[in-house]
Amino acid sequence: MESKPQKVEFYFGKAGRLLPLFTACFMIVWAACSQSNVNGYVVAFFAAVIVGALFAKDDKAYGAAIIHGLSKPMFPVIVLAVILAAISGKMISASGMVQTIAAYVVSVGFTGRLFVVAAFLMTCLLAFATGTSVGTYFVVIPILFPVGVMAGVAPEYMIGAIVSGAAFGDNLGPISDTTIASSATQHAELGMVVRTRTRYSVPAAVGALILFFVLTKTTDTGVVLEGIKETAMKPLSLLMLVIPVVIITLCLKRKHLVVALSWGIAAGAVAGLLSGLYSVSDFLAFPGGFAVEGLVISAITGTTGTVCMLIGVFALIGVMEASGMFESVGALLNRFAKSKRSAEATIVLSAGILSMITGVISVAIVALGDLVSEIGEKNGVDPYRRANLLDCTGCVFCFLAPWTVHCVIPAQQSAQFGENFAVAPASIPLVNFYSICMLVMLLLAIITGYGTAKKGQ
Repeated sequence: MESKPQKVEFYFGKAGRLLPLFTACFMIVWAACSQSNVNGYVVAFFAAVIVGALFAKDDKAYGAAIIHGLSKPMFPVIVLAVILAAISGKMISASGMVQTIAAYVVSVGFTGRLFVVAAFLMTCLLAFATGTSVGTYFVVIPILFPVGVMAGVAPEYMIGAIVSGAAFGDNLGPISDTTIASSATQHAELGMVVRTRTRYSVPAAVGALILFFVLTKTTDTGVVLEGIKETAMKPLSLLMLVIPVVIITLCLKRKHLVVALSWGIAAGAVAGLLSGLYSVSDFLAFPGGFAVEGLVISAITGTTGTVCMLIGVFALIGVMEASGMFESVGALLNRFAKSKRSAEATIVLSAGILSMITGVISVAIVALGDLVSEIGEKNGVDPYRRANLLDCTGCVFCFLAPWTVHCVIPAQQSAQFGENFAVAPASIPLVNFYSICMLVMLLLAIITGYGTAKKGQ
């Protein structure tokens, strides 16, 4: 169990502790309005950490808070997963497999809106089965995203479909950390939580599917076919499908994400070398002059911006936790819980704010668990309703905040395919139709009482 960090106090009191967060918000908005890539967000979080250091009364406590944030178990897992996924993605893309699959897809007419709807459904199923949204990005994006773009889907809508599908799986999956955390903190039976949550997640998924089919922008696939003819198709490259197959299989067996990615890379390397798709020097070479070449080092260095941003995010989370901001948010909103409806609105607001600040839904759920249970019991909100409001809120606000892993990692993954494929983090929330539809469901639930469990259900 994590120990609590030493209390950090700032000059100017409560206003002072908000300065790092305000700095990050200002820089993020600036980066988003300027259509910046991940590097703009890196600067935002490091600027926030620096500003906090200037106003902290105790520099040792402040430094310890940063280390506390970086020592959270989620941090090394995500960093290692980002790096390993970049290597596996590079192995897939460099083999010619993506272009080959795209050629088959286009030739049978499975393009544009049909493809983006299929991608959304496939991602929903995979995320639901594995229970991990972040892990789903690493498996799905290297294949479905570039194929979809080549099949005539605008890049941002392909990413939107994948992120939406991942949000659905994270929201409803029975082995998702958010589902487990929401049911455990509210003392609700897991199976019934999943059953009652379908009242929110299924309508939101149907709404998202319709929006993707109606609103997705498409491009001409003729250019894709011409480009593939020039480079020639490589049926042998389909052997690289062994990478996602191994990763998915191990994830379904509940193996650790880092372990699954590692085995996927190993399987891909063996298949690539034995088939002649790759030579050892393609993976790694030392040409002299202190140089290192090959797709492995290229993939690793390509993740620098994302890894640096994750360092800044988790450092800031540690500072905010040590400043007592999380408790203050809950205590402030608790004052407004005077009835069942206002209690539900308070749960949504507190979970929404904290999930955006932390960027990790399960952290927000655990931090608010006791408070939500208390105000829910006091105002007649049953445990299943509370668990569903917590989880559904997290899958709205955390997925719609452009500085979280749900926007930054997909943006980084898209950029590895070239400038024409790159999607800015700030544009992803606008096409995450599942989270947008879920926001509508939450508003409907609070206003009308929709989704409240009946007796015996």
